[in-house]
Amino acid sequence: MVQTKQKSYALPILMMILLFGMISFVTNLAAPMGIVVKGQFQVSNFLGMLGNFANFAAYACMGIPAGKLLERIGYKKTALLAIAVGFAGVGIQFLSGTAESFEVYLLGAFVAGFSMCMLNTVVNPMLNTLGGAGKKGNQLIQIGGSFNSLMGTLVPIMVGMLVGEVTKDTAITDVNPVLFIALGIFAVAGIVLYFVNIPEPSIIKKGEAVRSQHSAWAFRHFVLGAVGIFVYVGVEVGIPGTLMLYLAEASDKGGAGLATALAGTVAGTYWFLMLVGRFLGAGIAGKISSKAMLVVASGLGIVLVLSAMFSSPETIVSMPVFQTTATSFSFGLAQVPINAFFLVLIGLCTSVMWGGIFNLAVEGLGKYVASATGIFMMMVCGGGILPLLQNKIADLAGFMPSYWVIFAGLAYLLFYALVGSKNVNTDIPVE
Repeated sequence: MVQTKQKSYALPILMMILLFGMISFVTNLAAPMGIVVKGQFQVSNFLGMLGNFANFAAYACMGIPAGKLLERIGYKKTALLAIAVGFAGVGIQFLSGTAESFEVYLLGAFVAGFSMCMLNTVVNPMLNTLGGAGKKGNQLIQIGGSFNSLMGTLVPIMVGMLVGEVTKDTAITDVNPVLFIALGIFAVAGIVLYFVNIPEPSIIKKGEAVRSQHSAWAFRHFVLGAVGIFVYVGVEVGIPGTLMLYLAEASDKGGAGLATALAGTVAGTYWFLMLVGRFLGAGIAGKISSKAMLVVASGLGIVLVLSAMFSSPETIVSMPVFQTTATSFSFGLAQVPINAFFLVLIGLCTSVMWGGIFNLAVEGLGKYVASATGIFMMMVCGGGILPLLQNKIADLAGFMPSYWVIFAGLAYLLFYALVGSKNVNTDIPVE
């Protein structure tokens, strides 16, 4: 009897997980860099966060083209091109420090955003494919998400240790070591990836018909899932972003009146809980369906956000927080309003949502997965749009009422998990 040797994809899987971490490293560099450029160029909070917005705006511009690239040149070449673009983007940000130019910094952030969009277009379907879709595919995405969160947690720590207290003398050049690390990661990843064999299930071969009678848009569960990604990223970003503003705002203006540093620490703990949640999610994703995980996460999130909105801010609790200083990081207790405590806990819920939504939305899409992923990446721009809507409501009605936006988003995700994720277009050929 001839035995067929099963091919191992351990190295490609490892590379995709590392690329997942690179996405977070560069993306999460934008927020602390915003504080640095705000001090250096003496600009407003709005202008200081334009670098972060530029990252998300790039997704809206590059999402669909990235999916087309995936179809035309495949996973490996798309990833290599993305690494080259990312190297250029971080390099431009480094040059902005030398040139002392705010405009050059924004250009670098925007170019880096193109790279992050392209890499996201590669790693999500690749991990799902290498895992054979289903529970295993979701598990690999959750593992990648765990490494993504780890890198996202480390970036502000590194910047904080390098910069310390932000003053008028703080400059982009103070963060050069972090930029050099990012450049080094891109260079090493590019070299290693060049020599790694990556399966190409979605590449369009020469002579193969490009046009099809259908597209990813023909699948209802995918369209609703794309909306789910838009909503999810907005929820994920809006919860801690508005929370930090609420905690730091003076009590006579509807805020909690905490020190800015403490407010940032409490809001930052939300991201740390996302890291914890992704580690836990990676451990159970192989045994629990994506649908069940999304139902539980969105349902619990709804309970927590309602608890936050209807709890009295006069009730103070001791909350363990993830703290950083110029030389170290540790855990400690902080006295915070109980509604802030409930909002931070939602980080455990949002941590597992991305993989679940993606896994459910591309199930059964076959050859349309590549183009579908590009559409997904375009919808990540929700992370820049929904928080703006939430904060407009906060200006008009107050911080806690603004979380009705988050409630609506979580309610939609619960609907998608229970009803919208079912593939009702199984008659469409996908081979």
